[in-house]
Amino acid sequence: SKIEEWRMKPIEEEHPYVFLDGVYLKRSWGGEVQNVSVLVAIGVNSEGYREILGLGEGSREDKESWSSFLRYLKERGLKGVRLVVSDKAAGLVDALGDFYPEAKWQRCVVHWYRNAFNKCPHKHAKTVSAMLKAIHAQEDKEAAREKAGLVAVKLRSMKLESVAKFVEESVEETLSYMD
Repeated sequence: SKIEEWRMKPIEEEHPYVFLDGVYLKRSWGGEVQNVSVLVAIGVNSEGYREILGLGEGSREDKESWSSFLRYLKERGLKGVRLVVSDKAAGLVDALGDFYPEAKWQRCVVHWYRNAFNKCPHKHAKTVSAMLKAIHAQEDKEAAREKAGLVAVKLRSMKLESVAKFVEESVEETLSYMD
């Protein structure tokens, strides 16, 4: 089929930036509805163009599923990867080093914001959002770290201890792109 042909087409050019994510969909199989994880890779080539590099089914987002997916991408020729952006799916982060040890990992900022909002009362979401975005608007990593420290102090003054702690413990994972 055309889809299978596309799925197995060699990846010829380098993709310095790769975004990986798992999307959960429902499928009906033999009269039974099941959740299925579809693993997706989007690459940005050297000219700055994005393209979908591959799709694969994972039984769930675990190390085995991600290893199989990363192997599939590597065997098709994915190379030149300098930065991989994803959520903090433990299986993915573990598998990455086995296939692309030279690549840096970056926690997806959008996922990181969502994780922070889960720890935040809804009435503070807009304010917290602006504070978090200010961290990533800094000119360099050192300034971003400094801003994150100030944000944590401000969050504590707003009685948002769990968000402050989350920022302190995980902001570094969102700053890899500044290298």
